[in-house]
Amino acid sequence: MSGLIRRERRGAVEIWTLDRAERLNALPDLGDETAFADACAAVNADMDVRCVVLTGAGRAFSAGGDLKAMRDKTGLFAGGETEIRERYKAVVHRIVRSLYALEVPLIAAVNGPAMGLGCDIAGLADIRIASDRAVFGLPFLKLGLVPGDGGGWITPRYAGYARAAELLFTAKTIDAATAADWGMVGRVVPHDALMDEALALAGQIAVQPAQALRMTKALLRQGREAPMDQVLDATAALQAVAHLSTDHQEGVAAALEKRQPRF
Repeated sequence: MSGLIRRERRGAVEIWTLDRAERLNALPDLGDETAFADACAAVNADMDVRCVVLTGAGRAFSAGGDLKAMRDKTGLFAGGETEIRERYKAVVHRIVRSLYALEVPLIAAVNGPAMGLGCDIAGLADIRIASDRAVFGLPFLKLGLVPGDGGGWITPRYAGYARAAELLFTAKTIDAATAADWGMVGRVVPHDALMDEALALAGQIAVQPAQALRMTKALLRQGREAPMDQVLDATAALQAVAHLSTDHQEGVAAALEKRQPRF
């Protein structure tokens, strides 16, 4: 069983730290898919959790794939074409699918290099805050590979097609300021202030009503993929649920009484 993710609870916020600092949080090792799937499933089942902050231990967010394992054809990279293909589906794609299915807002606090799968994991977050020490790269082509983690789908959705193409086709690394200029991260902050900034934002999210917050994230996701009519139908259905909730009653009462709601 992978011990990749160190979980910490602060009120309605969970902090997930990729805890493989001695290897720059390289991933995935076999078993990492279970660590991500279990963490995501636990949060999805706990309505008291309203936001997750994901960061890395040490000086990297995640350096991505283990080059020595690639060279030695071990772990994820062992075997022939069929074995590697099926292992990507079972391991790498399970990580991506689990994070994409996380029901609460996910903030990536990118504390250092985010490369390959590490960059795409950050890209799966709803919000990205970068340390001024962070760098981003998708160096698959430089290694003679394709973005096997789904980066061809993930990256255009947060960086735009042209920027995704530039990152993938050149295999270059960009600094945090460039990532912010390209719209890949919401803000860049001094390294020592990164977690304070991320947790402050998580705190603003965590005071929102749990059910409506999750439904809003679901609608945002649908809005990127589905036709407008389908999203409007889903919106009407979810809004009907929200109107009959005690959170809605509290929100209206608080607004009329000119106080903060207590969800």
